Amino acid sequence: MINDFLKIKKLDTYLIRKFLGTFFYAIILIIVIVIIFDISEKIDDFLEKDAPLTDILFKYYLNFIPYFINLFSPLFTFIAVIFFTSKMASNTEIVAILGSGISFKRLLRPYIIASIFIAFLSFILSNFIIPTSNKNRLEFEMMYIKNAKRPKNINIHMQISPGTFVYCEYFNPDNNSAVHFSIEKINEKGLYYKMSSNIARYDSLTRKWQIENYFIRSIDGMNEQIKSGKKIDTTLNLKPNDFLDNLRDIESMNYSELNAYIKDEKLRGSENVAYSEVEKHKRIAFPFATVVLTLIGVALSSRKVRGGIGINLGLGIGLSFAFILFMQISTTFATNGNLPALISVWIPNIIFGLIGLLLVRLAPK
Repeated sequence: MINDFLKIKKLDTYLIRKFLGTFFYAIILIIVIVIIFDISEKIDDFLEKDAPLTDILFKYYLNFIPYFINLFSPLFTFIAVIFFTSKMASNTEIVAILGSGISFKRLLRPYIIASIFIAFLSFILSNFIIPTSNKNRLEFEMMYIKNAKRPKNINIHMQISPGTFVYCEYFNPDNNSAVHFSIEKINEKGLYYKMSSNIARYDSLTRKWQIENYFIRSIDGMNEQIKSGKKIDTTLNLKPNDFLDNLRDIESMNYSELNAYIKDEKLRGSENVAYSEVEKHKRIAFPFATVVLTLIGVALSSRKVRGGIGINLGLGIGLSFAFILFMQISTTFATNGNLPALISVWIPNIIFGLIGLLLVRLAPK
């Protein structure tokens, strides 16, 4: 009994070591290749803008590595499982393990343990480590490669506090000015205050908005007061960055910051809410995809097939790309349609999870 227990533990250790070893070897190999291609693509930008070598190495690429590992961890988990399990099957190791009395479900245990470890690592990276490293990486990109902020320069309408809305026809990020700017205040009775102006400029020293050529209407029931003037300074819960599409800045927010940002964007009525919610749910659903793809990989590659591991590897890569494509399509329905972000992000995991369970049932016992 003790010998059988020790043999099973030894098998678990062997499979976990093979799994994690293959996974990290594949990740390291692909990272080296990607960095080489990335350097060849961006070398002109580095030279043109005189990027310091220390910043290139430690501010950009050192922070690029965890981002890339997390981005492709489900894919390379799947490839690692397919590769080493197919090799074991072709060497009749799987047949010997099952023939010794170990059930297929018991065989899955070390795979699940290793995949949960990778999923947990991915979760920690997504929500706590990568957001911090992305701040440095995105700062480097904006300084030496490209600007991540794009002005939303026409017809901007947002809520800055409960019942207070601002509108501008055009925002110029070069001088922080909003053209044809207006403020509307609404209560349960309707509109009770509106200020319109030709232009509003943000003063970074006083942190106030200078509103020029303004026209104010104050409504109290049947009474209405009208006031106008050349210039007035006012403090608003509004900053120039609120007029910019900072979608990439979401990548530099940890989990609590992202939740606060979503709450704030909902208050403003921003159209970026869907993108933010998709990012939030992906940080949980994407690590879980590692476990789902592991189940599918084991079920597909545990059978010995004529032709070696090539067929299993090709099928596995095809399925993994189908999964990634399906996730991209489903999230598009959330960002450009009316599908809730939670459902759109988790649909691929649910469908492929069911496929994985079906394949496990059909796998050789």
